[in-house]
Amino acid sequence: MTEEELARLLDKLDLPQKVRLLTGATTWRTAAEPAVALRGMTMSDGPAGVRGEAWDERDTSVLLPSASALGALWDEELVAHLGGLLAAEARRKRVDIVLAPTLNLHRSPLGGRHFECFSEDPELTGRTGAALIRGIQAHGVAATAKHFAANDSETDRLSVDVRVGERALREVYLAPFEAAVRAGVWLVMTGYNGLNGRTMTENPLLDEPLKGEWGFDGAVVSDWGALRSTVGPALAGQDLAMPGPESLWGDALVRAVRDGVVPEGVIDDKVSRLLRLADRVGALHPTPRALQDRAGPAPRAVRGLLRRAVAASTVLLRNDGVLPLAPARLRTLAVIGTHAVRPRIQGGGSAGVYPQHVTTPLDGIRAALGPEVRLLHAPGPASASPPPLDVRECTDPRDGHPGVLLRVLDARGRELYAGHRFSGRQLEPPQPPGAHTVEISARLLPAAGGEWTFGVGGFGRMSLTVDGRVLVRGQFPRATDDPAVVHVNPPCQYGRTVLASGHSVHVVARRELAPDTGRATLFTASPPLPEPAAALAEAAGAARSADVAVVVVGTSEDSESEGHDRADLALPAAQNALVRAVTAANPRTVVVVNAGGPVEMPWREEAAAVLLSWFPGQEAGSGLADVLFGRTEPGGRLPTTWGAALTDVPVTATRPEHGVLRYEEGLHVGYRAWLRAGREPAYWFGHGLGYTTWAYEAMTVSAWQGDAAARGRAAEAAPDDEAFTASVRLRNTGPRAGREVVQVYLARPGSAVERPARWLAGYACAEAEPGAAVTVPVRVPVRALRHWSPGHHGWRTEGGTYRVLAGPSAGKLPLTAEAHWAGTADVSG
Repeated sequence: MTEEELARLLDKLDLPQKVRLLTGATTWRTAAEPAVALRGMTMSDGPAGVRGEAWDERDTSVLLPSASALGALWDEELVAHLGGLLAAEARRKRVDIVLAPTLNLHRSPLGGRHFECFSEDPELTGRTGAALIRGIQAHGVAATAKHFAANDSETDRLSVDVRVGERALREVYLAPFEAAVRAGVWLVMTGYNGLNGRTMTENPLLDEPLKGEWGFDGAVVSDWGALRSTVGPALAGQDLAMPGPESLWGDALVRAVRDGVVPEGVIDDKVSRLLRLADRVGALHPTPRALQDRAGPAPRAVRGLLRRAVAASTVLLRNDGVLPLAPARLRTLAVIGTHAVRPRIQGGGSAGVYPQHVTTPLDGIRAALGPEVRLLHAPGPASASPPPLDVRECTDPRDGHPGVLLRVLDARGRELYAGHRFSGRQLEPPQPPGAHTVEISARLLPAAGGEWTFGVGGFGRMSLTVDGRVLVRGQFPRATDDPAVVHVNPPCQYGRTVLASGHSVHVVARRELAPDTGRATLFTASPPLPEPAAALAEAAGAARSADVAVVVVGTSEDSESEGHDRADLALPAAQNALVRAVTAANPRTVVVVNAGGPVEMPWREEAAAVLLSWFPGQEAGSGLADVLFGRTEPGGRLPTTWGAALTDVPVTATRPEHGVLRYEEGLHVGYRAWLRAGREPAYWFGHGLGYTTWAYEAMTVSAWQGDAAARGRAAEAAPDDEAFTASVRLRNTGPRAGREVVQVYLARPGSAVERPARWLAGYACAEAEPGAAVTVPVRVPVRALRHWSPGHHGWRTEGGTYRVLAGPSAGKLPLTAEAHWAGTADVSG
């Protein structure tokens, strides 16, 4: 759409019509405007799936691996394909805008939303995010770069003021967003946090560099409820306030314009940006372009792509020769751990979806083995909170079908709504006029007798009964304003009762719908748990009687979720004891870690192999089985450095002091911080093994190809222009074909400005048959050489000699060379 066409549309709107477009019409839709043939645009949470407008388990979604798993791919082509899958899901669900990708960094391993971010490094994050954006937007669906900016932890996230120096802000925390703009992203979301004294919805960074220096021509949307005032955000560059229809804009913003406080030209720019967005997604056309094709790819193709992504993101941290497993040589295989049958496939919080199906690790392994292999399973000690009511164990008390009965009652207990549902987790139950109470009920047939634990989750007045016996009853006040906790993951109140095996009971949970108590209601149930010692003994016995043991351990929703940061890096409950019991019983033990971010693994040297599966999405077990049995390599490389213990990690702070969180480490985040501290982590950034071995043989660095005059203007070069190419020769020295991620880092000894010890400058993939050598060109862009000068308020490049280092991780770089750059005359900071 041309600027002239936008101007003609603006001329058709008066001031109240313009302002009305700047606030959402509903929780997930923008306002329509018939005067310019504009329909409302629909948004949906991402990044691992597209939920759509309703949070309803009957409307399932394709579930991708978590963002941290995508960061582990180091494969922009595959990431773009996954972006295309998100776009297809969006079209299927009539969604115009996917709220992904998250471009914040793995600054601290304690970050509660670590799983939703790609990596600790700005270059890897920027390249991965740009690939996902291209994949989504190639199909006429908008991507959203979030959360602008320095929104890297959850503690006090609604009010925290992050303080970060100008250089680190530009080179580290804004760099992935700049990459998103270069990739053509159509929407940017501002976070809840403040940054250097100003909340993000009214931060000067929205104008400069976002809309000015970078040339962002899309729209800026607030995180849900992040708008705190009327005039400040309007003047600062915020374009759209979500959700709606209630807002601090509306009539107040109209008055501010008429009083001369906010120029109408500012409003016109915001509306123009929204109209441009609408044109891009087809909302200004009689037949929405982006939503014409709702069929999407065939289910088999979707499952194949997700299965491939699981295997490609799985990181082999350690292998003492046990992997890959040869099914023909197995007689008995033990699969151990509760995560093997109930894996964590996604992180907690607003990004969650109801998946179409889940292939568990036990399912995937069973499907990969023939009947001649005996498969044993032992759950070990419990490792997570009680789950929502399982439809396999309960039925609707009215129709007897698997599931639960959801009812909405008025204040006198009269039924206003009744419906058959499939989960005890109801996040958006219907609320017809007069709605007073939500009720979830079921007939539960206990498979095991003994003491069961039941829970009801939410805020306000709640109760829980089993055959009329009251287990929970009381008033439970809302303890937080965080929307992820209030509306998605509220705390549960628990009660216990003894049930007889095979004797059904009627279970009922109720929650009153008082104002400000959110909409989520949870009903959980857990059967009697074995004594930890007995569970460990059973697991060790299964491992002892097997040729190989595969033990799956991981985090819980309580420990990795939006809304709060982690208190430590320990695996929950007795899982470390489980691993040690299994490895002691069988030295051929493979440990699979099911976590979105780093965990302590004090047993890692005791296991024959350690695999990191992240939160792998719906094809968790299929992709894992492909890796275990050698159908494909574990293709992942660490997108963040893993410490042996939290006390070793150089940067951990997530808790503000007096409302302020200071990024005192400056440029030194992730592996850079480890290098500065002189500490050795358990596994470096970039680490990951395959099923073959590689020898790095030689590296040459090309001369810069520009003319002499251009070399003198190095600081003015576009950040994506090529500075030089590092050509790395390596040889496959192992027994099978494989893939290696060749990483190139830069160092600048004797620099006139502060620098990291080394920093990632580029990477590329090598593939070769056994014994074959291959030369891989790794392009190093100009942005890898430049630094931000606070004194000049601009980018500078330091002339001279740079060390170029190449290898398989930030801590293993066997090849070195030199590159020379003209740079700028003055590089003072």
